[in-house]
Amino acid sequence: MLYTQHPYRCRLDWGRHGTRQAAERGDILIIVDTLSFSTAVVTALHYGGVIYPCSIEENATAFAQQLHGEAAVHRLAVPEEGRFSLSPSTFQHLLPGTRIVLASPNGATCSRYAQHVPYLFVGTLLNARALATAVSALLEEQDHSVTVIACGERWTTPSEDGELRIAIEDYLGAGAILSYLPYEKSPEAQVCEGAFLQARDQLPALIWDCGSGRELRTMGFAEDVKHAAQLNKYETVPWMHGNHLENWLR
Repeated sequence: MLYTQHPYRCRLDWGRHGTRQAAERGDILIIVDTLSFSTAVVTALHYGGVIYPCSIEENATAFAQQLHGEAAVHRLAVPEEGRFSLSPSTFQHLLPGTRIVLASPNGATCSRYAQHVPYLFVGTLLNARALATAVSALLEEQDHSVTVIACGERWTTPSEDGELRIAIEDYLGAGAILSYLPYEKSPEAQVCEGAFLQARDQLPALIWDCGSGRELRTMGFAEDVKHAAQLNKYETVPWMHGNHLENWLR
């Protein structure tokens, strides 16, 4: 028997492989990469930016030139090499309508794999309730299922278990979104929702001290970690329109 979460309408899966499987089923997709692609996207769109996801296999600079936009650079390369990065604070003073090519090995790459699904959204703790409300309206009107993708991280050196590294910040972000979806959930989705509900009062501390949070703090980006841990800060719902992400609620 093949692995499946059918017949449940709300499902949970991991990483690029889970993204491809959900796309092949024709599910609505929600991409969750809390530290930091999803948080960066939600913040950028809140301030009026337009994000073009770019996988790490693509040339972000060339892509940006074609769009007459700007390519985001590594966090540590701001401002010498560019204005924008995966650090959410770099988007706070952008001009509305600015086109930004944003690459990441997890969230952006998953988004690019799934361009041809019925709907693709990007979510995290920052916009969990607003996003779930928008997706719930779609589920009410259409006969789709939704798969929430916890992107996870990637090991620098893949082992016999593969390259996916479980990231609790993505699991908690996925659980937050699932908690606001009032449709039948697979056991996988129920457990993810339960993890969020159990941890809800501890989100700032857990995100702060998880492996990814400590990694960013060591690099000097403690404020990024604090920002990412805020629940329902924005009413922004990024969705993939063609090759770019814009606000569904605009």
